[in-house]
Amino acid sequence: MFQSIWEDAKREFNYGNMVTRIIILNVAVFLIINIVAVFFFLAGQIDKFPVVVKWLSLSSGWQFNLTHPWVIFTHMFLHDGFWHILWNMLMLYWFGRIVGDFLGNQRILPLYLLGGLAGGIAYFVSAQINMPIVIGEMALGASAAVMAIVVAAGVIAPNYTMNLLLIGPVKLKYIVAVLVLLNVFSIARIAPNTGGNIAHLGGAALGWIFVLMLREGNDISIPINRIINSISNFFSQLFNGAPKSPPRRKKPHVAYKNTNAGEVKKATKKTTATRRGNANSDNSGLSQQERVDAILDKIKVSGYDSLSQEEKEILFKASKE
Repeated sequence: MFQSIWEDAKREFNYGNMVTRIIILNVAVFLIINIVAVFFFLAGQIDKFPVVVKWLSLSSGWQFNLTHPWVIFTHMFLHDGFWHILWNMLMLYWFGRIVGDFLGNQRILPLYLLGGLAGGIAYFVSAQINMPIVIGEMALGASAAVMAIVVAAGVIAPNYTMNLLLIGPVKLKYIVAVLVLLNVFSIARIAPNTGGNIAHLGGAALGWIFVLMLREGNDISIPINRIINSISNFFSQLFNGAPKSPPRRKKPHVAYKNTNAGEVKKATKKTTATRRGNANSDNSGLSQQERVDAILDKIKVSGYDSLSQEEKEILFKASKE
């Protein structure tokens, strides 16, 4: 059973869209953290487990963040409870599909990362202004990153209709407005998650700015994707060695011999006339040799680059015979 689940997860991660990949990554981190917690419990050291969580969370103190720079990114993939990750992943799935459909799959991860960074900055700044006991000493979770995607979806498709349980069809702009207002009201109440709500609003602001800049022709996802690709290539080279540049495919050279020169000449004339009458015909009714002759004749007239992919494959196969 577990092997089947593992194979399904790998297949979805390799071939699924970016929303699916981010969800799988968040779930994987959640499972690993909880497995580590179980080991700490069995070892009688469960009181030391919070140190592991803090090691991956964004701190309200600049000294910790400076000495643990990875927390800038790890905190947005870390969740401390089942309901915490469940709601975040559901929101990501619902609204991420809308953003992917309207803005493209390639903009999902940059928007997620930028939203998480904006939320982290909002949390850290608020922690310096207010008392840390009100804001909390660390921040974790994908909520700010998800809020960026939620608001982006509301901005690009405000009249998109979603069917809510027990309510029915509701336009997206109203759903997004309610979610944003709930976070604003939670700050005024000085809720236990005040720092988190401020981070959510930071992510929401980033989602709005992202779409606004995109409408003005400034796609800030492009440099982020370049950085991600550079990092990916670096680790690929590190673990797999330097990638070999793909060899340039030489134009195939076909050498053939046909003792029946008269028939070949007739076939050539026939296929040439056919091609002139219909340049886009696939010559499916001709023999293999006749098709090769026709392709060679086409190369003489228009050059190799004028061949279709199918004609190039036919020529290549013929050169191997």
